[in-house]
Amino acid sequence: MHSGKIHTLRRSGSTGIAALVAAALLIGCASRNRAPVEDRASGSRQAATTVATPAPVTAPTPPDAKPLPGSENAGKPGYYTVKQGDTLIRIGLETGQNWKDIVRWNNLENPNVVEVGQVLRVAPPGTDMSAASTRPVTVAKIDTKPLDNSRPVAAAPAVTTPPPAAAPAPSPSTGPAGPGAASTSATRQGDDDVNWTWPAAGTVLTSFDDTRSKGLAIAGKVGDPVMAAADGRVVYAGSGLRGYGNLVIVKHNATYLTAYAHNQTLLVKEDQAVRRGQKIAEMGSTDADRVQLHFEIRKQGKPIDPARLLPPR
Repeated sequence: MHSGKIHTLRRSGSTGIAALVAAALLIGCASRNRAPVEDRASGSRQAATTVATPAPVTAPTPPDAKPLPGSENAGKPGYYTVKQGDTLIRIGLETGQNWKDIVRWNNLENPNVVEVGQVLRVAPPGTDMSAASTRPVTVAKIDTKPLDNSRPVAAAPAVTTPPPAAAPAPSPSTGPAGPGAASTSATRQGDDDVNWTWPAAGTVLTSFDDTRSKGLAIAGKVGDPVMAAADGRVVYAGSGLRGYGNLVIVKHNATYLTAYAHNQTLLVKEDQAVRRGQKIAEMGSTDADRVQLHFEIRKQGKPIDPARLLPPR
């Protein structure tokens, strides 16, 4: 009697354990079946986030988007296509132009706003583009007033006249007299006749290198004088160009401009005429890891080795 009951209880216990195991298996299967659904939902949310915040430069242009200003001139001589990180100050430096002239030539309402892909004129209206090279031509006057096309072209020998040395060098206050004047051989020769001097007295820390250094790094102490390397006119004085700190840019003629970076103090203003050897700033370390003057000479916007033009010490 008792043994029969025990046997029955054992069977009942086995049945209960089997039921519990079966239930656990069903719960596990249900959990495994739900997992992919949760993963897909999570993946969908992640994909939605990625699409909602695309990088501005790589985002595709909608088919019905309005073309950017000047896009029909992309790639033409005398025009510049805006790249990521560009400002008008940088574009002026890269093309050898006064940024205020670029504002005027393109009728820009807000000089602080340019769009990636926008195409800007970087040569004066009326310039003969058929004579231009693949690099933007630089025939702007040094001052920032509208070009006076009524003025006669400055006297210059014809292309067939003797030596370039006889060609007069245009003064910084006048520059080439009319659009296209710098495209003549005589004017280019005159532009090359610049009386250069060293902008600082310190030793050269870093020499010019096409890939790593666009100019010379000259040593000094805080407050040491920084001097204009030649006669010209200030086309920029400020700190709006990343990597240059307090910066002065001087335009010397239609071909050359110079840049003086990392200054502690600027002593000149935009549109101010300066003379060779005039103190225009005091040396410092703004946007640099030590006190120095970073000095560039640019020919039609392209950096060249200043040591080729500066007098021997």
